[in-house]
Amino acid sequence: MKRIISVLLLLLIAFPMTAQSSEKQPMESLQGPLDEVISILKDPQYQGDSQKKLQREKIWNIIRDVFDFERISLLALGKYRKKFNDNQLKEFTDVFGELLEDTYLNKIQAEYKNEKVDYLEQKTKSDRALVKTKVMRENVGIPVDYSLWLNNGAWRVYDIKVEGVSLVKNYRNQFQKILSEKSPAELIEQVKDKVKEQKKGETRAG
Repeated sequence: MKRIISVLLLLLIAFPMTAQSSEKQPMESLQGPLDEVISILKDPQYQGDSQKKLQREKIWNIIRDVFDFERISLLALGKYRKKFNDNQLKEFTDVFGELLEDTYLNKIQAEYKNEKVDYLEQKTKSDRALVKTKVMRENVGIPVDYSLWLNNGAWRVYDIKVEGVSLVKNYRNQFQKILSEKSPAELIEQVKDKVKEQKKGETRAG
């Protein structure tokens, strides 16, 4: 699991894209904004500790426009999503998105080391697509596959597999263990507590 978590931070290097017209292919839609994110990570003006918050905000503004957090949340909850009412689903989606932001942006800011992305192939079927890439880190290639769907004319990411391990499935396993014994409200509170814990860690680190 430690290996998976350490590698998952790399997904943030490779998936960013802005809302694009369906006229663009999924792989093509990934590449432009990727340059922008890498540029932000490399930009000297964001290397000082006082500028990390601004750097983080700029990167997240790109990421949140392409990730379909509502769909990711439903997939992560699996069959237990039926236990949630509409308000609970919205609240869970919001706090789960915040958890992902804190977990992975903290890591990418701390550990980015000039990784590069090789785009290998894309497979498209109707409104679904799979884009296969390889993240090159110190001469080691890490397979990263992106599952996208066409939503309102834009290709949006709803799952990532790193070395064959699904981000959605990883969280689904965790959430379903909790929901087999606890209520949706209790899960939401646990995720909120995790977010608060991470923010305290950020404050101490700062």
